[in-house]
Amino acid sequence: MSGVRVLVAGASIAGPALAHGLRRRGAEVTVVERAPELRPGGQAVDARGVAKEVIRRMGLDAEVRAACTQTVGAYSVDADGTVLETYRAEDDEGDGFIAEIEILRGDLSRVLYDATRDDVEYVFGDRIAELTQDVGGVDVVFAGGDRRRFDLVIGADGLHSTLREMVFGPRERFVRHLGHVLAFYSVPNEFGLDRWLIEYQEAGRSAGLRPIQDATQGMAMFSFPAADVEVDIRDVAAQKRLLRERMAGFGWWTSRILEHVDDSPDFYLDQVAQVLMDRWSSGRVGLLGDAACSSSPMSGQGTSIALVGAHLLAGDLAAADWDPETAFAAYERRMRPFVEANQEIGRMNAAGRLPDAGPPSMDFESQEFRELLDRAINGPELPDDAREPDPATPTRP
Repeated sequence: MSGVRVLVAGASIAGPALAHGLRRRGAEVTVVERAPELRPGGQAVDARGVAKEVIRRMGLDAEVRAACTQTVGAYSVDADGTVLETYRAEDDEGDGFIAEIEILRGDLSRVLYDATRDDVEYVFGDRIAELTQDVGGVDVVFAGGDRRRFDLVIGADGLHSTLREMVFGPRERFVRHLGHVLAFYSVPNEFGLDRWLIEYQEAGRSAGLRPIQDATQGMAMFSFPAADVEVDIRDVAAQKRLLRERMAGFGWWTSRILEHVDDSPDFYLDQVAQVLMDRWSSGRVGLLGDAACSSSPMSGQGTSIALVGAHLLAGDLAAADWDPETAFAAYERRMRPFVEANQEIGRMNAAGRLPDAGPPSMDFESQEFRELLDRAINGPELPDDAREPDPATPTRP
């Protein structure tokens, strides 16, 4: 089937990564994003294990590495700034606490967008308002009034996916909170950051600073328990009040970092949550990345899941001659063990950071945990390179 038309909802990481793979296999791809433009900054995200191979196969290894934060390690400190533990980027062959490939979410999104914008239609400031599917395709009405028909629709619109709610049901059926809230925003580098992340943790709360490529800036990071809170993702003023309230009286440099919260152009706060679904597809509509199977930031693998899932889904769709039932089944079969391993690690990490945390649910020195970690990092076996189109010569529909 040539010239298949695919609509992708979401232009963060999973969406453009999927567009990249689909376009190389001959599809006509449209990406719709409700934000008026790409969102800058955000938390640092990592690519480990199998995700690094996916980036290489995409032909984007040099571009991604050039945009990395260049963090060489991390210090865990006490309230006085005394170093308690040290982690280095080369630990665990580059797949440890500080990953070899560590990049701000917005910077990775920009790399993927730049690699696809000439061959993919991007529609910013719009969203899917209505969707009706039949045996032959999907009719979509956009909030801006446009009406179009596609062969497939893929939701890559994140943890709070509106497409998932539209097709599969209310978010309460699938989203499971893990009892924490995370916040990130850029701050002036008045703290002497020099390629080292610094983090202070106590009684379930944490505050940290990480370096970014712009040496005049740093990225602030906060985490605190909040099982009793429901975050309104559109009320930024309320989010900032919540951050100040929950981090009040915390030691180290916390009060200095909080002084910059109102000046930041890229403030982000949300609950730590996972998405648990029995199926990631319904007819000609599928889900990808956090929309389908968020493992939460506590796993450290959300970006890897997005990249690997996009790579496999694009390949499985083309291999199935664009038959959604066959392709979605193959994609889920390959991805689920990888996703479930990372979700388990995310739950373990979240539970261990609570103030009243008991003993861990698994011995970290055991063979069972080593096998879990291997599944979480090295993931599914990728198809042979022979199935991969040449990145320099994309197939045209």
